[in-house]
Amino acid sequence: MPISRLAASAALCSLLLLGTVFTAAAEPDKPRALPPIPLTLDEVLARVDRTHPLLKGAGAEKIVARGKMLKALGAFEPALVNDSEIERFISSIDPNQSTKTVGFNDTFLDMKHPSGVRAIAGYRRAIGVAKIPDLSFDKNQQVLLGASVPLLRGLLVNPENAELQRSELADPKADVQIAQMRQDLFLAAAGQYWDWVAAWRLVDVQRRALKVAEERAKQVEQRAKAGAAAPLDAVEANQEVQRRRETLIAATRAVEQEQYKLSMFLWEKDSPTVPPGERAPDFPKQLPLPTAEIVQADKVNAKTARPEIREVAIEAQLNNIDLELAKNNLLPSLDAEAAPARNPEKFVLGLGYKFGMELRVPFLQRRGKGEVLEAQGKADRFVLLQKFREQQVVVDVDNAISAIERAKERIAASFQSLQLAKTLEEGERFRFSLGATSVLFVNLRERNAVDSENQWIRAQADYQKAQAFYQWAIGTWAKSPASAVPVSYAPVR
Repeated sequence: MPISRLAASAALCSLLLLGTVFTAAAEPDKPRALPPIPLTLDEVLARVDRTHPLLKGAGAEKIVARGKMLKALGAFEPALVNDSEIERFISSIDPNQSTKTVGFNDTFLDMKHPSGVRAIAGYRRAIGVAKIPDLSFDKNQQVLLGASVPLLRGLLVNPENAELQRSELADPKADVQIAQMRQDLFLAAAGQYWDWVAAWRLVDVQRRALKVAEERAKQVEQRAKAGAAAPLDAVEANQEVQRRRETLIAATRAVEQEQYKLSMFLWEKDSPTVPPGERAPDFPKQLPLPTAEIVQADKVNAKTARPEIREVAIEAQLNNIDLELAKNNLLPSLDAEAAPARNPEKFVLGLGYKFGMELRVPFLQRRGKGEVLEAQGKADRFVLLQKFREQQVVVDVDNAISAIERAKERIAASFQSLQLAKTLEEGERFRFSLGATSVLFVNLRERNAVDSENQWIRAQADYQKAQAFYQWAIGTWAKSPASAVPVSYAPVR
């Protein structure tokens, strides 16, 4: 090659190299894709707290409770009353006099107290020629004062006050309903989360098994073509590929099913979102078992934290209100009253105020006795139900501890089984490479290893679900978050 051509080629290469360098320098650095952040159980539970519609719906019970409170308070609202009455009559004392037209216009405030006392205060303006004997002022006007006081039945215990006491328990009852919904949703979300993680781990095992089978099938086919292996071995290897492919399809379907189920706990903009598979994490390390002292303390705390027990306590309080009201209804009615006269004719005669006392004594009291008997029966039932719930909590905690212990044992046993299966698998492959065994036995050893790994994965998932069950049993998730009340409340003025 002439020297001039070599020089020209070198110059051309230098230009191409410089162009490549300048082009690379001109292109901006492409951002490297970061690995996806694993979806943690804490993130799932936090999203349930913030966005799950069922928890939001339970939070609306707080608004219902406040409505009940306002409704009950409405029975004791003061009312401004303006009442006018006019009568035309002929005096019976002097019938020769002409027809008279007299009356009054009352303006007063009518108030009722939860104790049962009712009072009025205001003033009266007389219409026509009238006599005002009591508390008169400015010739034809009168101060109005009056009260009605129950001395036996209805004093402190009456239907309106009982309804007010019931409404005061509506708010803690709503808290219990929210806590129960939160507990159940968190337990379901945790179980579904670990099923989703296990499904991804299982499908990964099937993918690896399929890849191994495909590679072996190629090797066996080449050996069969070269006459170093029987044609039936190639058929056996290809049949195993199809078998594992079918298993992988079924595992993929299981993953899709689990992620759709998990999406029902991952809401965003009022719609469930499917979590990407890249965010599936590995199983975390095992935790040490709680000591006997910790378990005993958790049982004691759970008896006060679990919403089932708190609900029974509230229902018992509501029943006690009914019981007190029923016992009060057995009392005779004795009411004292002092009020302005409401009859214009008497008012004209000068009887400005009236005073009275009324006594009513029922005889058979069938209705009152029936109400008392019904409430006492419910109270006895609530005592037994409370004991049952407390023992149920203790059994739940023991059951969760048992689930954790057995799951840990299963993990250890299944891991040992997996190690042995791997050893057998490798040994069988070595024998196959020496021609001392067939493809069938290699496939059986690999299937055995896959089954052992699947058992190990399921044991780990069950262990994590047992941990979630323990948290549910001791009432960890029973605390109602502030976000459970989705709507701000403003009382109507």
